[in-house]
Amino acid sequence: MKRIEKPYTNVLADKDIKDSFSINYWDARSFGAEPHYRSTYNRVFLIKAGEGELQIDGTTYLISANDLFLISKGQVYNFNKVAVISGYEISFGDCFWEKAPASANNCKAVLFNNSTTDQQVAVSDDDLADLTVNFDHLHAEYAKDDYINKPDVLAAYLKIIMIKIANLNALLTKGSDSYENKLYREFLYLVNNKYQSTREVADFARDLGITTRKLTDLCNRCSGKGAKDIINGQLIAEAKRSLQFSAKTIKEVAYQLNFSTPDQFSHFFKKNTQLSPHQYRGNFAQIGM
Repeated sequence: MKRIEKPYTNVLADKDIKDSFSINYWDARSFGAEPHYRSTYNRVFLIKAGEGELQIDGTTYLISANDLFLISKGQVYNFNKVAVISGYEISFGDCFWEKAPASANNCKAVLFNNSTTDQQVAVSDDDLADLTVNFDHLHAEYAKDDYINKPDVLAAYLKIIMIKIANLNALLTKGSDSYENKLYREFLYLVNNKYQSTREVADFARDLGITTRKLTDLCNRCSGKGAKDIINGQLIAEAKRSLQFSAKTIKEVAYQLNFSTPDQFSHFFKKNTQLSPHQYRGNFAQIGM
């Protein structure tokens, strides 16, 4: 369950994590007035018991037992000061993920290249018990003294967890090994990494070696959205983050996202949100006063 809430202020950069990987267990941890962070890592929160709220990119999610949250690098997040949580937090960077066997790449693409689709996932009691066993093993291994192949072992455990979580995702349960789904996940990966340099469906279709029409049809079948809608959604999400959580001017945001002029960016933003960038930022500034 989610609802829109007021924005965060004073967003901080993530703290560096040794070897770009960590796993923490929280036993009824209470959160105080903590800052908001723009994540430089991918994160998984497995909530065994809890209450309160988790804010991600301007949307507030209510926390309860048997919850799974996915946060992609670049997103802004914070638990509110009344949150009390028991469960696990996994954080990992792309450089650490490269240690995981290539066979798990599709799972990461589904979960993190378009995480806003499944930011919060309800987990059944049986699935929670199954996942907890794997999180327990990973946490126990992480707590051991360092040894030469430890990162590889941790990556292998992470791979298992990612596969199990991805199996909860509707996309994988609808034929994860099909050619179309693999192609769709590759498209999501490209959008996640190239949306600032191009917004043209034809450019992504060319990278995938298919026609523009085939890519659009593919996206409609796999997600119910057109390829252009997915690309624009990525751009709008990043534009909103910059407008809410940074002091960049509208002009700076426009050029950061590779628009030719601020007017072109403003037209694009208003077409997709019904608000101009100035109105959008102004609304949040008034709420936060």
